[in-house]
Amino acid sequence: MLLFMNNHISFKEKLYRYIPAVKWLSDYSLKLFSNDAVAGLTLAAYAIPVSLAYATLAGLPPQYGVYGYLIGGAFYAMLGTGKQLAIGPTSAISLIIGVTLASLSNGDVQRWIDLASLSALLFAGMSVLAYILRLSSIINFISETVLVGFKAGAAITIGLTQLPKLFGVAGGGESFFSRLTTLSGQLSGTNMYVLAFGIVAILLFLAGDKFISGKPYVIFVVALSVLVITFTPLGSMGFKTVGVIPSGLPEFRLPNLNLVDIGSILPLAFACFLLAYIESVSAAKTLAQKNGYDIDARQELLALGVANLATSLGQGYPVSGGLSQSAVNDKAGAKTPIALIIASLFIGVCLLFLTSLLKNLPTVILAAIVLVAIRGLFDIKEMKRLFKVNPFDFAIAMIALVSVIIFGILQG
Repeated sequence: MLLFMNNHISFKEKLYRYIPAVKWLSDYSLKLFSNDAVAGLTLAAYAIPVSLAYATLAGLPPQYGVYGYLIGGAFYAMLGTGKQLAIGPTSAISLIIGVTLASLSNGDVQRWIDLASLSALLFAGMSVLAYILRLSSIINFISETVLVGFKAGAAITIGLTQLPKLFGVAGGGESFFSRLTTLSGQLSGTNMYVLAFGIVAILLFLAGDKFISGKPYVIFVVALSVLVITFTPLGSMGFKTVGVIPSGLPEFRLPNLNLVDIGSILPLAFACFLLAYIESVSAAKTLAQKNGYDIDARQELLALGVANLATSLGQGYPVSGGLSQSAVNDKAGAKTPIALIIASLFIGVCLLFLTSLLKNLPTVILAAIVLVAIRGLFDIKEMKRLFKVNPFDFAIAMIALVSVIIFGILQG
């Protein structure tokens, strides 16, 4: 009898370890569901416009960013140990995907989509392999100092890619300096209506982040911008819009596999894996400490792997846990990953029935969303601290920053 009880306890412990959802679902209540429902709807309202923006950063049609939130979050919910962590595309990963695939896809949109989903598939394989080999300690070997510089360099690089949309010009160029030179030459053709519209949007996003953080203010600004472009004379002032977004859920299929593509994509997938794991665990630990529970860093490898596998099969590109979307989820009252499932359900409804409402969404709004979001990558306070406390570490951070700008975000 005692042996049976010990075996039973051992089985439960293993089940809780491998499928954390079983543990918190056993104590789930209607009160928790009400909190999660509000958080899930809030997260979806935040995620839809943000993921549209990140998809354009990745060079993909807008709906492919939404697929990341639709699929990734639901699968992470079953296996992840972060109760408030929100899974979806991030700005840094989106830019890496965009700049890397631009040269590999040769302008073929379908090939771009296939390679992006293949990178998520390879990411999944790496993550699961790291889980099997118990490599969760790799996070301890990544210097925080280097990450401070890397993220700042990524923020500057990402920001430059969005400035042409803000000024209403074509932009162009493949490297940081060629983009900067091209933009400088086009500034005389700035569309002042677009620029003013974008600046107002940025100010509204900043005000929302400061005064009503945790509320779905982004979707209200997006809705207002669509109404203004649709029903006022501004619609004829040279604004570019996202156009028709196909309705419906993604087709589930395996990405096209061949050895040449796999070899070309491996460095990209590995960079996405490292960035995603570091960012996800960091965000998860921050929120777990605030809410009084622990994160299993090894289990996060499995959860991220499965989330990216599912996203890949749904034609999405690599997803990660990000601090900005997770903070929205937490501040909106999320208590368990059920909030991610509710967000996925709401996003699915929007994809099925509401995509036509976004036809007149100006692309300058997507640029404004990205420009505001990348503030979190630029940690001025930490840079000041490094400069005062440890000039050598500050120099390392600056080398990382400059490397990203000169060599590109993947090589950097």
